[in-house]
Amino acid sequence: MTQSHEPAGPSEATRKTLAVRLEADQHAQLTLIAQLEELTVTDAIRQAIDDWIDVRRTNPQLQERAQAVLDDIERDAATKRGALAALLGGESEDKSSTRRRKSRADGEESPTS
Repeated sequence: MTQSHEPAGPSEATRKTLAVRLEADQHAQLTLIAQLEELTVTDAIRQAIDDWIDVRRTNPQLQERAQAVLDDIERDAATKRGALAALLGGESEDKSSTRRRKSRADGEESPTS
């Protein structure tokens, strides 16, 4: 009988593997502390990462940088929307989505079908 290596559940499918190189003394301390806390090394690392993310998430400078990146993404998306609209003959997004909804309501095939 062969065993499958498929994910055990939905959360397994979303996990990523990360290899971390540690100095020997750092690894020894991590292992010892995890044992004393009755944790696996993996769980100790996950807790440390969660704590690190939580601390940085509230950092105002990080928030400003994240907002600047989001603004750049929105500008790029608007540029691409405009280029696609021009490519489609100047249709605005509103006109094309309204026409698609009307076509479906009339029982016609949608342009994406």
